[in-house]
Amino acid sequence: MARLIDGKAIAAEVDAAVAAATMVLRSEHETQPTLAVVLVGDDPASQVYVRNKVRRTEAAGMISRELRLPATTSQADLEATVAALSADPDVDGILVQLPLPAPLDADAVIARIDPAKDVDGLTEVSAGRLVLGRPGLRPCTPEGCVILAKRTLGALRGAHVVVIGRSILVGKPAGLLFLAEDCTVTLAHSRTRDLPALARSADILVPAVGRPEMVRGDWVRDGATVIDVGINRVPDPARGDGATRLVGDVAFDEAAAVAGAITPVPGGVGPMTIACLLRNTLKAAVARRGLPEALAAI
Repeated sequence: MARLIDGKAIAAEVDAAVAAATMVLRSEHETQPTLAVVLVGDDPASQVYVRNKVRRTEAAGMISRELRLPATTSQADLEATVAALSADPDVDGILVQLPLPAPLDADAVIARIDPAKDVDGLTEVSAGRLVLGRPGLRPCTPEGCVILAKRTLGALRGAHVVVIGRSILVGKPAGLLFLAEDCTVTLAHSRTRDLPALARSADILVPAVGRPEMVRGDWVRDGATVIDVGINRVPDPARGDGATRLVGDVAFDEAAAVAGAITPVPGGVGPMTIACLLRNTLKAAVARRGLPEALAAI
């Protein structure tokens, strides 16, 4: 049976390290990192995510600014709000909660984020720095995947990583981040020929496709590490009455029977996303103030 990778516990360790570094910033440098989160509309899942982000930001000793805008907010008003945060010297990090209500253009909004405050790693400048291997703020979920793999396996050098999914939010940046760890990376997707066979070649398998339990147990090589990025809500027949449950992109019980280590859903990659958001906010605050990089070496 696979070892369970406890994302909550590892995220708590990252949060604690961020809190300790924040305390040093406050006591020795008289500065307190500030994260601004913009939420448009009343999507229930987004509201839960934002509440968790605000709670953990404040628990780490940082200042949290929460801007809640109605779903009727215009494109111009939303872009102006983000531009104002970019210009505000007291704000270190900006996160626009996605998805945005239709017909708002998320790309145009993200383009108004100052790259120095892009704690979600989504601007074109952040993406370019990632591709070029230059220092910068990395996308939170892919960075969390790499941290989980390193905490589980140690050095990743030479490992074959198969990422299933090619989105700009997770798949592509995950491939580049694992490549930076000297892994051999294969970026696969739903149209990859004989995808199960390719998945079985992975030392580290990272499904990020958004399809409930698509990856079956016979897709996983014996002893492989599985980092399941998917989070999907599906009907729960055991409870009935329209109840639902959360599952990943991996058929957990099947994969856990053969894998060496695996993340659960929930409780795996999800908590790491917020931990990396706090980590990025700390890094942004240190960089923007010209303080020693060692203060944010987490």
